[in-house]
Amino acid sequence: MGLREKLADDLKNAMKSGDKIRLEVIRMLQTMLRRREIERKAENKELTEEDEIQVIKSEIKKRKESIELFEKGGRFDLAEKEKKELEILNEYLPEQMSEEEITEFVEKVIKEIGATGPKDFGKVMGVVMKELRGKADGATVQKIVKEKLQA
Repeated sequence: MGLREKLADDLKNAMKSGDKIRLEVIRMLQTMLRRREIERKAENKELTEEDEIQVIKSEIKKRKESIELFEKGGRFDLAEKEKKELEILNEYLPEQMSEEEITEFVEKVIKEIGATGPKDFGKVMGVVMKELRGKADGATVQKIVKEKLQA
């Protein structure tokens, strides 16, 4: 089942159960996906699974930033709502890799391209992110690559 079908099913279930936050998040996500699809059609391209993941990650990033700002401003009620939305959005991302799996992959890439130090950071990140896009958090990957190239 594709993401769109899953969203449609979840939308029906949220309506039946009266889960307003889930309903809001699903509708927003459907709208953002439609917008991205229109952008891709303007470029004469199809919406890919990678595009869908990018949209979800973008929304997750917005929620994380909002949570931080609301907490700084003392608006814990709004931060709590954003946290619930964040949990719901995370359900639609593919399974994320663990730090151990990322570390193993980074070590393998470093050996393959013969990276020797921090100056090779860009090369390693390029290869790693191309393979792990959507499967691993970029900040985590960046931290691990830096650690491995420092050693």
